Formats: sequence, C-alpha cells, structure tokens
Amino acid sequence: MQSIFKSHRPFLIAGPCSAETEEQVLKTAHALKEIPVDLFRAGIWKPRTRPGAFEGIGEEGLKWLQRVKNETGLKTTVEVANTNHLELALKYEMDVLWIGARTTVNPFLIQEIAEALRGVSIPVMIKNPVNPDLKLWMGAIERFQLAGIQDIAAVHRGFTSFEKEKYRNDPMWQIPIELKRIMPAIPLICDPSHIGGKRELLQVLAQKAMDLNFDGLMIETHPDPDQAWTDKAQQITPAEFKILLQNLVLREEHSDDVIFQKNITEMRSMIDQLDEKILRILSERMKIAEQVGLFKKENNITVFQLERWNEIVLTRSHWADEHGLSPELILRLWQLIHQEAIQLQMKVMNEPANNESVRINE
Repeated sequence: MQSIFKSHRPFLIAGPCSAETEEQVLKTAHALKEIPVDLFRAGIWKPRTRPGAFEGIGEEGLKWLQRVKNETGLKTTVEVANTNHLELALKYEMDVLWIGARTTVNPFLIQEIAEALRGVSIPVMIKNPVNPDLKLWMGAIERFQLAGIQDIAAVHRGFTSFEKEKYRNDPMWQIPIELKRIMPAIPLICDPSHIGGKRELLQVLAQKAMDLNFDGLMIETHPDPDQAWTDKAQQITPAEFKILLQNLVLREEHSDDVIFQKNITEMRSMIDQLDEKILRILSERMKIAEQVGLFKKENNITVFQLERWNEIVLTRSHWADEHGLSPELILRLWQLIHQEAIQLQMKVMNEPANNESVRINE
C-alpha cells in the first residue's frame, strides 16, 4: 500500500496551531490551497501545560474543518488525545489523525486509542514523546501497527529540556535518524514550528530536515500570527510559508552518476579506514584506563578525580579548537569516553585483589 505521506517529497502539512474562529480557519485554508499543501491541520483540543490557557474550541471546530474540505478539497487532520476525541474526529470524517507528544508518553492512552481504531482504515501521525525516549516513540508506532493501522508517519517535533536556549524543543536529530534506521518504512515528518518556537528559525530547520532526507514538513500557519491565541511566535502567514518553500533546496538521496559513485566510494573507504584506526586507539586507551584503576585500587584512591577531569575538559576543548573541530562535540565525546573509563575502573576496584601492580597515572 502506497503511504499518503510518500506520495511526493516534501509532503506538506500546514494550518493554524489552534482553530480559533470559523473565519480564521477558512481564510487560512483557502490561502494554503493555492500553494498547495497536502494536508490542512488545526488544533481542536489543545493540551496546555497549565490551566487557564485556551484549550481549544472543541467539537465546533470539527464543523469548520468539514467546511474546509467541502470548499477547498484539502484533506484535514486533527490531534486526538483520547477515545472521545477519536470518536468525534471520525464522526466528522477527518482524513488523518495525529497523536501529540504528551499522549505518546502514555502507553495506556496509546493502547486505548489504537484499540478504538481497530478495523478503521485511516492514516495516523505519531509525534515523538516530550522526553527523548526512542523506545517509547517506537512503542507507540508498534501499538498502532498491531491494531491494524497500516499508514503511519512519525513526526519529529523536538524534545523538552529544562534549559531553553536557542530552540523551544531540542531537536536531538540523532533520535529521529535512529528511528529511521530501525524503522525505514515509516515516513518521517519534521515539525520545525515546535522545534524552533520562533518563526525566524523555521527556514533553517526546514532545510536541515530536507538535507537529512525527511519525507515532509508540518508548519503552523495563521493569517495574523501576532494575534494568534496559542503559540504566536512560531506561526507564519501562508504567504511566508510559500516563500519558505521557494527557498527550500531539495536534494536527491542517490545519484547514478559514475564519477560521483567512484569518488564517494573512495572517500567512504578512507573514512572506514580512519574509523577502524580510531577504534584501535580507543581500545588501547581503555586498556590503560583499566590499568589506572588497578593502580588506584592498590593505593586506596577514589576512581573519580575532579582535578583530572577538569584538566581533560580544558585540554581537549583547546585541542579541538586547534584542529578545527567543535569543542562542544569533543566535550560530549570525551564525556562518553570518560564515563566508560570510570565504569572500567569501578569494575576493577570491586574485583578481588591480585598481585599485579601497574605504575601508570592517567
């Protein structure tokens, strides 16, 4: 079965964060029809973090979406967070459903919604959970698959973090990439609106998603974003959305060009050789770290040494800069290496004593 999300690339989903008024919904839809988009989205039920905020127009908004379908021919989608939402969405003949990030974290809710859809043929989009848990995301997809839903897409909207810096939600691109590796048949849609949280970040995020071979984009659009009732900072007008698409560079996944194939094969071979060399060196480093653990044990010294770790952080960051590498990348890498070294030394520390004495100081 051909997935609706694989009909072409990029598959485009757009519409307001929230359905506010019938006029607002219809005005947005008619503008997006001219682009055109593949799927019109609007939030009918809004799971707000704290009470008192606008939590959606409810069932009345589904009537507006029916009118969108009748007047524009656009397919429609809404978020459903429980079986009551689901029943109403099906009653008003929504074409696609999506599961929000706050629902994906709850396997009980996911199971209830999936069971309620058993025997129903409708595409479902599943957003990543708010926390960076790949297995939880995969589990939600699998529950719908087991219920017989055949057309499923995963939506990457980023992950909640305590510290808010550049992005509203940390993209953690490695997680959707790993999902794609494990579940290659599942189309992957990017939601730059929720990742960025600011309209000025949408172009860069959308381009990165396309460069990472995502199948589509979900972008929030509103006729007057600054007056939106929810998430005004991350919405753009349909006209701005059209400009974003015009500036988007779409690249091919493969090339049949003989020269390209020859050159990229040679470069990948070089990378493979270097990776093997890195692994040999890393293995040697871990053996020395293990010897350091033996030496610390013999001298009754703690495994973790703050001064040494501070020295590693400073020197490796400096070396990274000298070699044209990102200090942030190298620090993350060395945190993993240091953590593994500590685990090795902890193992040594708790093994029965032996007669070997190694004089090495890391």
